[in-house]
Amino acid sequence: FQAEDGIRDVERSRGLGDVYKRQNYVNKKFSDKTDILINADVNDMNGDGISGKANIVWHNEKNDYSLGRFGWKASQPTVYQQTADAYFHDMGLSNRLFDNPFNCTDAQLSCQNAISGNSRNYNGYEISNDQLDLVVFYSSQLGVPVRRSAKDIDVVKGKEIFFKIGCNSCHTEKFVTKNESMHQNLANQVIYPYSDFLLHDMGEQLSDGVNEFNASGSEWRTPPLWGIGLTSMVSEEYGFLHDGRARTIEEAILWHGGEASSVLDDFKSLDKNQVNQLISFVNSL
Repeated sequence: FQAEDGIRDVERSRGLGDVYKRQNYVNKKFSDKTDILINADVNDMNGDGISGKANIVWHNEKNDYSLGRFGWKASQPTVYQQTADAYFHDMGLSNRLFDNPFNCTDAQLSCQNAISGNSRNYNGYEISNDQLDLVVFYSSQLGVPVRRSAKDIDVVKGKEIFFKIGCNSCHTEKFVTKNESMHQNLANQVIYPYSDFLLHDMGEQLSDGVNEFNASGSEWRTPPLWGIGLTSMVSEEYGFLHDGRARTIEEAILWHGGEASSVLDDFKSLDKNQVNQLISFVNSL
């Protein structure tokens, strides 16, 4: 699952008919399923209570649907799209994929009448093509932190618990990247993200009420766990889950619901030492 390119700037459908249409579309188009799609089990055919599904999103440059892999709800197909979208929607900066310099609602008349920041010096945008390419390259090439204390006895025991209670049902341990890639140093690599990159219903307590393509308000892409143990080194003010509500990894686990309910029950049955071992393992990733 290497980065490609693309984005669109259109209103996203909220209708169930369109969701089913996209699901049927992907079943036909992606008959040669990627590792991500192979792990999808929308109807829980294996009866394990986990029914991960792919988010099928629009790829602007291909002008077609594509597998979503990036973002909290896997609503972006590529690192390029993710970056361009963040520049426009988070920072209000136009770029090659979002050329409108006014990221305003219909009611924001002053915003609509503001001076345009588009410049000939930046290919007619506020972020030049070179700037966008450089940030995408930087983001794509960021290395994953080396694991710490992997052979520590508590970490080893914690990994056993992780698999025993079923955390790996969604937090899939490893994948092999594609042979074809824009950057050959990223091709055919064994990686350990601890994510299946699929959408899972995490229960109403974690719902934000926002639909993104196939994702409902309570459905979230399994966040990769690699590097999570170094979160505090990135910022002294940090939290876990999509809105940062969890102050610790243990709190984040306790917020799990929906498809993760049975795993949560097993987690709650662990004694204090086992919980600490499990957390030690997650922090080692």
